[in-house]
Amino acid sequence: MPYCLAEDAAALAGPAWGAAPPPWAPGRREETHAMADAAAGDEETDRTWCLAEVDIFCDLSEQEMEAIAHAAPMKTYHAGEILYSPTQPSEVLFILKKGRVRVFRVSADGRALTTAIIAPGTIFGEMVLLGQHMYDNYAEALDDTVVCVMSRSDVNRLLLTDARIAARITAILGRRLADLEQRLSDSVFKTVAQRIATTLTTLTSAQPPAGPLRPVGRHPQIALTHEQLAALAGTSRETCTKVLRDYADHGLLRLARGRITVLDPERLKDAAG
Repeated sequence: MPYCLAEDAAALAGPAWGAAPPPWAPGRREETHAMADAAAGDEETDRTWCLAEVDIFCDLSEQEMEAIAHAAPMKTYHAGEILYSPTQPSEVLFILKKGRVRVFRVSADGRALTTAIIAPGTIFGEMVLLGQHMYDNYAEALDDTVVCVMSRSDVNRLLLTDARIAARITAILGRRLADLEQRLSDSVFKTVAQRIATTLTTLTSAQPPAGPLRPVGRHPQIALTHEQLAALAGTSRETCTKVLRDYADHGLLRLARGRITVLDPERLKDAAG
């Protein structure tokens, strides 16, 4: 029988889900604490996925993955929360599943230097392999963030005894050291406008490749406030806003509340110096 809109008009008057809307319905959203209340089976699947997306675990067997997942419980943080600080050290390794994390240091006069921006699928924290400690660093969640957490003893027992994983951790530390050296160089030799352009270019290049849900033609978007971007670039919010407006006036960016759209990545890269 052909579909008749007139006969079903009454059904369309109310929401499809009836009196009890699901979390994804308009006006509702899932809170992060809902993750902690998920069924045990779903949590186990999430933990395994958390590891499967990390490059250093790319060729582990299912049994090896399950052993590591069991030793890496998940924890959630809201945007703006501190994962660790010099006053609250903890000898753990974080595996980032969702969100972004900024690692930074603070000088005696209160200035902050961002040493790394961590993207999903990577590790950070207590890098015991090369004696790199995080005690003088802060880690801040830039978004609502989910991490898997491993203790130092489990890192030694499950990761550092595996030559494949240990070699990959060494490579990660090497790349992060090179990034830190570049950030230090930028802070000395680049203008504030160049540092902001550099930060935006770095964040744009770190985004996932185009796919069915992210078409090639879409302009890259960065979900950051002006204050967050200023902290990443090592400047004040007022100066950051002035530079962003100037870039927007020249057609490089489009600004919205809590979001920056990069309209011309090539010109922005040139502006970075």
